[in-house]
Amino acid sequence: MEHGLPSMKSIKSLKSFVKRRNNPQDVGKSGWKVKPFLALICTALLIFWYRTTNIQFEETELEEADYPFDMAMESEPVDAKLKGLPRGILQPRSDLELKPLWSSNSLRAKGVEMTNRNLLAVPVGIKQKGNVDAMVKKFLPANFTVVLFHYDGNMDKWWDLEWSSKAIHIVAQNQTKWWFAKRFLHPDVVSIYDYVFLWDEDLGVENFTPERYLKIVKVEGLEISQPALDRNSTEIHHKITLRSKTKKFHRRVYINRGTKKCSNTSEDPPCTGFVEGMAPVFSRAAWFCTWNLIQNDLVHGWGMDMKLGYCAQGDRKMKVGIVDREYIFHQGIQTLGESVQSDKKTRARDVRTNRHGHTTFDSRTSIRRQSTWELQRFEERWKKAVEEDKNWIDPFSSSSKTKQKSNSVSNRRLKRGNTRRVKHKRSQETVTSITDT
Repeated sequence: MEHGLPSMKSIKSLKSFVKRRNNPQDVGKSGWKVKPFLALICTALLIFWYRTTNIQFEETELEEADYPFDMAMESEPVDAKLKGLPRGILQPRSDLELKPLWSSNSLRAKGVEMTNRNLLAVPVGIKQKGNVDAMVKKFLPANFTVVLFHYDGNMDKWWDLEWSSKAIHIVAQNQTKWWFAKRFLHPDVVSIYDYVFLWDEDLGVENFTPERYLKIVKVEGLEISQPALDRNSTEIHHKITLRSKTKKFHRRVYINRGTKKCSNTSEDPPCTGFVEGMAPVFSRAAWFCTWNLIQNDLVHGWGMDMKLGYCAQGDRKMKVGIVDREYIFHQGIQTLGESVQSDKKTRARDVRTNRHGHTTFDSRTSIRRQSTWELQRFEERWKKAVEEDKNWIDPFSSSSKTKQKSNSVSNRRLKRGNTRRVKHKRSQETVTSITDT
């Protein structure tokens, strides 16, 4: 070979190679040898991918059904504002437990045991001091943490009570129970408590024992509840709250007379799934939901009682109830926003003229007007929220009940997923054995 030119032999071999490449019969023979192998590999990969994806989907569905709140919390990213701190030092929750300014070495070594697992929160005024005293004496021995919201600004006159230093006192002039609750009972602050009692101050507790009440609530699975009202109570708004002498608890009421009838087929409040705002009791999960339902600016809470069932963590017909065996007496005393006039006759009237010719009025009238206005705003907000949230489905509407039935069937199928997984495993083993051969 001269000047780098290829030899005649190499040129002939190159021509023969090109002829073989251009011959379709030779290509077909080699292709048919490869196609069965590739088809088998692709089939095995598809089966493996389908099996893995199906199992992961079933496991995710089961986990979301069993731990809906945990799944939601795990999916939430860490706040960017906390990136400057190591994760182990973060404490996102607190409590309302009083801490000593100092402790002995033995107590430090032993650690402080948390015994108060329930919370009583009450808005109070000095005129109901005696009634509140009787109430707190029922709850403190039952290892309750007690928080008093002083709406009249008068706290100094409470220190003569023996238990006063054990309670937490919060003062704000002329504020309501729901105003206090929204600002001082945040779920992250009260998350250590199993149950939150958010009561009015005018409740008689002579026939009520907190320990026995909670035992009934836990056994019956009530997420939202209230003690029944003594039938001799001064003020009763809804028949469902009345005590039944023959029952331990009840979830619905039957009414045959009047405009509002309640029967065994009734599914809406106040026939079932209802408690009143004077003495509600919430589980930890129910309070988390309820706190978010409380409107920051609608401080009287009107209309909320009809929506509390949405926070019952399930079917409100089953998760909301009235406890008859432990009952209270509602005195119906209106103290918040009393008239500036000291005369009882003046307080009894909405508007009148005094001896100097000036018009005076009972502020209770203004409070009722404000409450009515807030009720309208609350209902408007609920309606607007339902219209705007396209992903929200009313769990108590007729259409959602049909969907719930289909979901229950799906859940039963998911629980039988172990059998299907075994079948998938066997099929995979079969495919693997075929591939190996």
